[in-house]
Amino acid sequence: MKRFLRRWVAPPLLFLASLPVVALAGLPCPWLLRWVDPSATAFMLFREREAERAGEEFTVVQDWVPLEEIPEDLVRAVLVSEDDRFREHRGVDWKALAEEVAWSGGETFSWRSAEDRAALREAGRYYWAHRSEIKGRSTLTQQLAKNLYFTPDRSLARKAAEFVVAARLERFVGKDRILEIYLNTAELGPGIFGVGAAARAYFDVPAQRLTRFQAASLAATLPHPLASNPKTRPGRMAWRRDLILGRLAGRSVEIPAEPEELPVPQIDVPSSVPAPLR
Repeated sequence: MKRFLRRWVAPPLLFLASLPVVALAGLPCPWLLRWVDPSATAFMLFREREAERAGEEFTVVQDWVPLEEIPEDLVRAVLVSEDDRFREHRGVDWKALAEEVAWSGGETFSWRSAEDRAALREAGRYYWAHRSEIKGRSTLTQQLAKNLYFTPDRSLARKAAEFVVAARLERFVGKDRILEIYLNTAELGPGIFGVGAAARAYFDVPAQRLTRFQAASLAATLPHPLASNPKTRPGRMAWRRDLILGRLAGRSVEIPAEPEELPVPQIDVPSSVPAPLR
């Protein structure tokens, strides 16, 4: 019997047990990004393939801007709109995720706790029942991980891989460098990647000269850069921009992670409107 177990049962079990280790080892380890700017991202390549399949021309426009030259208003606008706990978490905002799945357990989790295990099962059932409504509340670090290495696919496997890479970015790259790479690689319009290219495309100025109003407009473009930006159907962007300006002015304003279609007028937003007073 022992010989049978060693020969026929143990190898498959060892193989199955090794799969998570192999999967983790195969995920990107982005330590070089601490010093080296990425030449392209998976998201850029994904857009290129989309355009090629559609028989359309596609050119990536990008103008890298060092973090120290990016206006503070733009950095703050992106953080309050995309990840207001960016400086507090380590890649994944577990508090926001717990809110998404109606977590009823404590702040810390233990497999030894029957209550925590029950809360985990209940959270899993809640997620499955509401999976079409849950948006994920990705942190800025998770968004960067997706942009650099993955596609818009929303599968659980991709999300799990994103969690791992986000943690590695936090450990090996650091907060300020994550901010710099994100702001220079985020999609902000058709073929427009990064705040440097977006500033020139939408406002005809270098990123260093963006006003607070313009900075909030770029931050408001991030959730739906192809559907609503300062030049294309700007209504939803303008609605979100005004919420961001309220936060920058110190007001307690909630900014939805994924705004739905809103009954707002689709009017052009002039880039010459003066920025609000600080």
